[in-house]
Amino acid sequence: MEWISFLEKWIWLGFAAVGFAVLFNVPIRTLWVIFLLGALGGSLKFLTMKLGGGIILGSFFGAMLVGFLSIYAAHFRHAPPFVFAIPSVIPMVPGAFAYRMMLGIIRLTGDVDPSVYETLMHETVNNGLKALFVLMALSLGVSAPMLLFRRESAKEIKVIKIEELIKK
Repeated sequence: MEWISFLEKWIWLGFAAVGFAVLFNVPIRTLWVIFLLGALGGSLKFLTMKLGGGIILGSFFGAMLVGFLSIYAAHFRHAPPFVFAIPSVIPMVPGAFAYRMMLGIIRLTGDVDPSVYETLMHETVNNGLKALFVLMALSLGVSAPMLLFRRESAKEIKVIKIEELIKK
């Protein structure tokens, strides 16, 4: 039963990535790759969280996987790596934490019972910091592979094909 839930998340993550890709008007030939990258990156995030890594570490690993695979996909689909990376990472943005933080800030500006104030302040700061650190992990994870390993244009990258690996 858990595999069905995992497959369902995988499919929805892919469709969310494709939705953002269509919103950004990317070439049609890149949509199926964006689907795969969004599904794989989000799945690694959820797998890391399931294994006890936490949402920040999971988001970083998922974004890092998307970053590396987008460099590889750029070579074969003839598009810049960010065309693949950005729509694939957007479904991992922590909207719920940012929403709860904003609700907490709004409640804190009103008349709050002093006994509830400390708990509300703690939850608001906690949600805000989680949203901030997840966004930092996503941006670092998606851009680090491109900054570290892409010294030339994607057209000039020599990618080892599977057939060449088998021959060796």
